[in-house]
Amino acid sequence: MKRIICLVMLLLTCSAYTKASNNPVSPFPVRGFHLDLRIQVIPMPALKKLASQLVKGGINTLVMEWEGTYPFLEEPLIPNRYAYTREEVKDFIAYCSAIHLDVIPLQQSFGHVEYILRNPKYKDLREDQKDYSQINPIREAEAKKLFTTLYKDLISTHNSPYIHIGGDETYLLGHSEESKKKIKAVGIGRLYGDYIKMLCDVVVGLGKRPVLWADIALKYPEALQGLPKETIFIDWNYGWDINMFGDHQKLMQSGFEIWGAPSIRSHPDNYFLTQWAKHFKNITDFVPMARELGYKGIIMTSWSTSGLYSPVFETTRDIIDLYAIRHVYPISGFNMLIAAFLESVKTARPLDAEGFINGYCQSQYGLSSNEAKMFWKAISAVPYEITQGKPVNTDLSIDQILDSTKQALTILQQLKPVKNAKEFEHYRLMTAIRVQYLSYQSIEARANAPEMTADKLKPLMAELEALRTQDLDRKFTELNSTVMYPAEIMQENALRNAKIEVLLDRLKRLK
Repeated sequence: MKRIICLVMLLLTCSAYTKASNNPVSPFPVRGFHLDLRIQVIPMPALKKLASQLVKGGINTLVMEWEGTYPFLEEPLIPNRYAYTREEVKDFIAYCSAIHLDVIPLQQSFGHVEYILRNPKYKDLREDQKDYSQINPIREAEAKKLFTTLYKDLISTHNSPYIHIGGDETYLLGHSEESKKKIKAVGIGRLYGDYIKMLCDVVVGLGKRPVLWADIALKYPEALQGLPKETIFIDWNYGWDINMFGDHQKLMQSGFEIWGAPSIRSHPDNYFLTQWAKHFKNITDFVPMARELGYKGIIMTSWSTSGLYSPVFETTRDIIDLYAIRHVYPISGFNMLIAAFLESVKTARPLDAEGFINGYCQSQYGLSSNEAKMFWKAISAVPYEITQGKPVNTDLSIDQILDSTKQALTILQQLKPVKNAKEFEHYRLMTAIRVQYLSYQSIEARANAPEMTADKLKPLMAELEALRTQDLDRKFTELNSTVMYPAEIMQENALRNAKIEVLLDRLKRLK
């Protein structure tokens, strides 16, 4: 009898070991995904579908940067026209709870608060009266009242133990006369740190743990002094040296819990460029680095925009609208990178990017190994920015980059996925948009050549009119109708084509 029991125990142990080996436990207790809703607001059905996709891949945390889409009760001027209803938010949180996904609300509380400060009601909180992006840290009492109200509202709908307070990229530190005086007295690090301490204390007082981005604390380590021990820092790194923001070792020695954050959409990605190789390398390098550093969490960020805005002024002081600088392709086109991240966090070992891409293409699209290599060559081809009419970080000309991108599009059009054809269409559309963009850049460069005359400019009108913007607009609408609202899609199409229309209108006067 004892032998039978021992044999059963051995079999159970072996079975458990095999199961654990096939489903390795991630070294990160917090495995998260960050969703940026500053632009490209996602309708609720698509939002739930994405949440489900993440949970099935092993994610247990969703950081929601609601921004103007959250329906604040006591501050009704903050929500924008795409804001969800209270019922939608509560239903979404309940849905996520049911599938064991913790939803952390991200409420920017220092920088990146244009959407709040644009309203005259909050004008006295501005650090600068022409740049509405940042709170004046000297106005602690007023800011404390506002953000306590916002945090309490978020707590009423979210059940997460955390509140993310933002705190990154506070570029305007010291712009106001009040801030300048404090910097002179105690230094810029304390200016930042004292205000952040106030916010963290409010969050702790509400029974939650404050989470914030680590870039400014890395730059000014004195800002770490006096923060509550419950504070968590997220070290975001999109492929740069670990000490880029400051002495990383000081953050490591601070005693605070730290999470890491790579990215699948970040600078310089925009309408016309996705740097696929950069993002795969970021996942491959940074996830295992975060494990080696002992980080307790890993959060994949996904930025819909840079967080910088171009204001439209009515007078020298009054802004009537804000346009996001840098739009990127919607989240619908990035399933492959999301899947790569989900795979990497299972063990936090360096991802075999080439092997992953090959396997993804075969399993998702039914491509052969050779076709997968052709696919990767196409989407990662010539990933260079064009700035002020010149390619960046390359000796290639615009026309050379354009020719290579046309070849990439031809390859993608020749490939025939036998599964998930709609998902595959996003790669074709992204590349077609880039071809159109580079074609425009080529036309613009010739229009601005020193030897150009009015007679030589006239033929360029036909080239501009031949850029089939309406065809791409229809395709963009078709592929993204479930992940964006119609008005958003209309605006995305208009802004993406704006430079073409402007130059064409200017040249039409030459007829």
